[in-house]
This record gives sequence, C-alpha cells and structure tokens, in this order.
Amino acid sequence: MKGPLLPAPRGEIARSLASTLRYGTPLPAFPHGLEDADPYGDDVQLALYTLYELHYRGFAEVSDEREWDPGLLALRRSLELRFLKALRDDVTADPHADDALEALLLEPVGHDEASVGHFLEHDGELWQLREYAALRSLYHLKEADPHAWVVPRLYGRAKAAMVAVEFDEFGAGREEDAHARLFADLMADLGLRTDYGHYVDAAPTEAVTTVNLMSLLGLHRALRGALVGHFAAVEVTSSPGSRRLAAALRRVGAGKAAQRFYDEHVEADAVHEQVVRRDVIGGLLASEPELEPDVAFGVRVTGFLEDRLAAHLLAAWRQQRSALRIPLGPDG
Repeated sequence: MKGPLLPAPRGEIARSLASTLRYGTPLPAFPHGLEDADPYGDDVQLALYTLYELHYRGFAEVSDEREWDPGLLALRRSLELRFLKALRDDVTADPHADDALEALLLEPVGHDEASVGHFLEHDGELWQLREYAALRSLYHLKEADPHAWVVPRLYGRAKAAMVAVEFDEFGAGREEDAHARLFADLMADLGLRTDYGHYVDAAPTEAVTTVNLMSLLGLHRALRGALVGHFAAVEVTSSPGSRRLAAALRRVGAGKAAQRFYDEHVEADAVHEQVVRRDVIGGLLASEPELEPDVAFGVRVTGFLEDRLAAHLLAAWRQQRSALRIPLGPDG
C-alpha cells in the first residue's frame, strides 16, 4: 500500500529531515535549531511525527529501508529525550496508579468548561465536529497500533488481557468492525478525506503531540509501564467521552456511520476499562510492582497533553474561528 506524502516542514529540524528523506541529502549530526527548540513546538513535534511514521506506513517518497537508518534513529533519540524531559518536568509525580486513574473518573457537577466533549455535546456546530474528526484521524486511522507494541513486552495475565482488548479494537477478526475502519466511515459521513495521515499539515501541534506520545511510549521497552498507563487512561475516559460525542453528532444531524463509531466505543470501552484496570495493570504490577510509578506517569501525562489540546480547541471555537492550521473546505 502506498504511504502518505511527507508533511510540510514547520522549522529547520523538520526541513533538514524532509530533505534527507526525500533526496538522500546528508542529515546534520546536530541540525540547526535543535539546541533551542521548544520540545512542545511545531518543529520538534513534526520531526518526531515524521520519524515515527517510518515505523507505521512510511511515506510514498521514502524507502522502507530508512526505518532503521542510524542517523535518523540518532536524531529521533535526541528529540525524544527533549520531549520526555519536558513531560517529566511538567507532570506531577504520582507513585500510585489507582489514584491517577480514580482522578479520571471524577465527573464534574454540571457543565465542564474545560471539556471538549461537553462543549461539542451542548454547543458544538457541524464544522467544529468536522475539525475534531480531522485532527483525531491522525490516531484513529491507526487506532490501537501504538499500543500493540507493548504486547511482546508483557506476559501472563497482563498479556492475555491486553491481546483480548486489542482483538476488539481490530474488529474481532472482521475488517468492517475494526475501529480504524469505523472512524474512516465516520469521516466519509462528515465529508472528510479518509486518506491515512491526510490532515497532518492541518493539525495543530497540540494534536500532533498527543499522537507522538503513544509512539514514544510504544517504541521503548523501558516505557512499557507508561504505555499501559496511557492505554488505561484512554479506556477509562473513552466511554463517557464517546457518549457525549455521539450525542453531539445526533444533535447536528450527522449520519449513522458517524454516530456508530462513538456508539461502539460507549459499549466496548466500558468493558475494556474493567479489563485493563483489573487484568492488564493488575497483571503487570503483580509481576513487576516497581513499574507502578511508570503506569501512573502514563496516566498523568496523557491527561496533561489532552488538556493542552482541549485548551487550544476551545479557545479557537469559542471565538468562532478554526482550530486547524489549514481550515477545512466543504469537501474536506
């Protein structure tokens, strides 16, 4: 399958990277701008996204052999260390995984002004739901893929439970029920392009960062506990969040395919939450109790980056302006 095109660079690091990937030009050992680059900024995050995509579907202009290019791996590691250090500096340490997860279950009384789900459910317009789907497509068109990397790093009860949840995510053996396929159907229903990675150039950095976190945690065995924590955070928040988005789509008159994706997650993820907490996390910590702070970190850091994204989206939408770098046209 032909991969997507390389994303447009957003700075000197991503520009050097795109050049070496497209034309084979030498990659500087220390690209200009790296020393002072914002770890959450456009340049670092787009460069990381580009490097991570070599481990997924790659790019149409790039040889598959570049996936394990030593120079590219060295650059990726330099960027990852900056990103991970910033996350560890900014996220409050918590040694207890249960405490971190319980905090996600606390539903505010009344309308949550900081919640994208609450906003879309009650006030969201169709154009805002289309923008939300476009930026979330960077993950949902490969839903569950980053988390699959943790499977060979688990064993026993944790591995069996993780595979069971992932089996559901991939459609339980039916292509038409795979969650990535359901999301593509949602996008088509909303008049959006369904090409893998199509909206990366339109996505704000805050959205790219949430996707990069999954790849960062997934590609490193040392971060397996944090990836399990990330997965748990996603599953714990998915069912109530999906209920709000399904209601929003019905309110604006979206089609059945658009509604089905979130309806499916309301039911499936309510079950997945229990399996992940009891058997994936429980099994992991029974065999490797020293990973509990990592699991808690994975939960906390997921919420931290999602809050940053929510603040960006709501600031734009409440002013009736696009939250995307490139606003959507009527045909996506």
